[in-house]
Amino acid sequence: MNTKHPYCTAIIVAAGKGTRMGGRVSKQFLLLEGREILAHTIDAFEKSPLINRIVLVANETEAVEQIIAKNHYQKIYTVVQGGAERQDSVKNGLDAIPGETDIVLIHDGVRPFVTEKMLKEAIAAAQTEDGAIVGMPVKDTIKICDKRRCVIATPNRESLMQIQTPQVFRVDLIIAAYKKAYANDFHGTDDASVAEFAGLHPRVVAGSYRNIKITTAEDMEIAAAFLREGIHS
Repeated sequence: MNTKHPYCTAIIVAAGKGTRMGGRVSKQFLLLEGREILAHTIDAFEKSPLINRIVLVANETEAVEQIIAKNHYQKIYTVVQGGAERQDSVKNGLDAIPGETDIVLIHDGVRPFVTEKMLKEAIAAAQTEDGAIVGMPVKDTIKICDKRRCVIATPNRESLMQIQTPQVFRVDLIIAAYKKAYANDFHGTDDASVAEFAGLHPRVVAGSYRNIKITTAEDMEIAAAFLREGIHS
């Protein structure tokens, strides 16, 4: 691998239904200050000189193709169908990346405030570590509860991180990790948990409390405020 200028492919996962938003339109296609959330997200990777290609994973491929055409994106390599779960969608994306890829960045389609600094630091770390995942220290005390929501433990907050995306890996490591996960019927909540199952130890690099995943109506209001303030990648 060229450690100075690796070939980087971003997999943007936009296959969710967004049921928590309460509407009939999938959340990635909701308009945020006049443009689809997904378009804002793609912008960060399209504009970055660090990113060579983008693979989009979506179930509503016609809507995605319309966004691509409207915005004249040049880095889109392909659009592939999503799977039953997020892990399945990422697997479909990994199967479709260009053969020359060195580094894979896996990102949520509804997380539009990723910055160039995050991309640069995560890519650099992924070249020498088991992977790099963007995250921030938790602000609140976390409680572990039983099924009745009665508190049974309080973990040390200093050791807890709130994990975001992108999650970045050398291509050989993450493909091998996914193969091991499927061979053992393991399903993780994110790509880092798949890597951890394979015995890897990704390093957390600094994200931002503004690097939110838009999931609820309240998140839409916060994201709109960020855009009005000029906060973007």
